[in-house]
Amino acid sequence: MSGKYVGSCSCALICPCPVDGRPNSPNGECRGVAVFHVAAGKLDDTDLSGVDFALVNWFPSHLTAGGWKVGVVLDEGASDGQATALESILHGEVGGPFGDLAALYGEWLGVERASVTFSDGDNPSASVGGHSNFTLETLPGPGGSVTTLKNAMYGFAVEIMIGKAQGHTDLFGLDFDGIWGESGDFAYASEMAEGAPKGRV
Repeated sequence: MSGKYVGSCSCALICPCPVDGRPNSPNGECRGVAVFHVAAGKLDDTDLSGVDFALVNWFPSHLTAGGWKVGVVLDEGASDGQATALESILHGEVGGPFGDLAALYGEWLGVERASVTFSDGDNPSASVGGHSNFTLETLPGPGGSVTTLKNAMYGFAVEIMIGKAQGHTDLFGLDFDGIWGESGDFAYASEMAEGAPKGRV
């Protein structure tokens, strides 16, 4: 599946999670939400195109320490078949990047339904029911461009725009005030081609 995402977390600029550093939020943990818009994709015969979902995380320390809490909020317009397929993908049951990450999960918080929206543009934004609403304010780069992070060890895309994404989130009991923000184009497959970039995930 492929598309675009925007995320917010409790880390200060710049979030150290992409390089497996300890989260730099005041309490030393990372609470975050990333909202994905699937532009195209499928699992077996289930078409996932057009589905929006949110991936909610709690990282108690640096990423490879494991013990993560992970939950999913699926847009209420998705079918039951799409919900089943996405849970299988994100839970790591069909391999690919999320299959690699699943070994680090400590607690799977499950799948909930709500209105999930993603808006693209120079400043991507997202909302999840009445529990999360944020807009990415990108950091400026030279010549009117934006600051990006590329080819880091962990994450959802090979190259991401970075900046601030302020706003309160309260999902699965993981409440936080967002500081760090990021957005990028993602592409995942159950079996990645040999040597193909997997992004940061």
